[in-house]
Order: sequence, then C-alpha cells, then structure tokens
Amino acid sequence: MKLIILDRDGTINQDSDDFVKAPEEWIPLPGALEAIARLNHAGWHVVIASNQSGLGRGLFDVASLNAMHAKMHKLLAEKGGRVDAVFYCPHSPDENCTCRKPLPGLFEQIGERYGVDLKDVPAVGDSLRDLQAAVLVGCEPHLVLTGKSALYRGLPLPDPFPPGTAVHDDLAAFADALLARPATAKLAA
Repeated sequence: MKLIILDRDGTINQDSDDFVKAPEEWIPLPGALEAIARLNHAGWHVVIASNQSGLGRGLFDVASLNAMHAKMHKLLAEKGGRVDAVFYCPHSPDENCTCRKPLPGLFEQIGERYGVDLKDVPAVGDSLRDLQAAVLVGCEPHLVLTGKSALYRGLPLPDPFPPGTAVHDDLAAFADALLARPATAKLAA
C-alpha cells in the first residue's frame, strides 16, 4: 500500500496562532489540494495526523471539527482528490496522552488501522513535533516551509530536526519530488 501521512494545519491549510476553529477559518494553502489529488491519481493513499488541542481547550467542539473536515473533503473532491482518513488528538497539552505529537500515538493508530509497518512511509508536516512523532515509528520525514516552518525559508534547519529530513517549499513541491522519484528510491534530503 502506498501511504502518505500529512499534518493538517500549516501543511494543507492555513495555520493560526488562535487555532482554526470553524469551517470558514479552514482555508487551503495554495496548491495543497491539487497536490493531494495528484498523489491520489498516482495511487497514493493520504491520511492526516493532526493535533487538535482546541477541542481539549474548549475552543471548538467535535461538530465544528467535523464541519471543517467536511469542507476539506468537499474542496478536495472538487479537485479530484481525497483524504482516506483523519486521525486527530483531541487532548490539551497538559492531559499527558500518547497521541499528541511529538509522541507517536496517532502514527501507531494509523499503522494499526491499515495493518502496515510505517517504516519509510513519507510523513509531511510543518513543525518539528510532526517529524519527531513520524520518525519514532520509522516514517520518512518531510518538512514543508509553510505554516510554522515558513521562518526557515532560506536557512539551514536547526539541529533538533531529525537527520535525513527532506525540505520542500510546500505540499505541491513535496508531491513533485515524490512523483518524480523512482518507485524504489527514498527522497533525498
């Protein structure tokens, strides 16, 4: 199974320091939905692993989160794409769960659900914690310079990023790189 794991806020849609709390605040990044559609058309299954601590903080409810995802699915379908599943951590940082990135719980849930070893599965995010969680289960780390990582544009990545992290301008650039590589090759950092 060709599987890709994506972060949501800052990777697919605009991020907000005030949290994305409602469908009208869920705004796709330029080219992101088209990138997912291109990956789907090349046979890739795309799933999301996202911290949604706004739920645990009481900033929005599950109905609002579902409405945001319904908007995402609708806009993706209009582009000919899809996300197969959304895995999210609803906990606030002080709840000490195992599913909040940088811990690997969401990734472990994905592996269990799909019955696959996540070794070398591409995982894309816009923050250090996205990649830390991914490498704990053997995923191939990819950083997009959107959202939280936009500040690294033109700069070398600092040391805490996992060795071998591949860096891409955005999700469209990640898709270009993935679709251009031979089926057996890892993306070069």
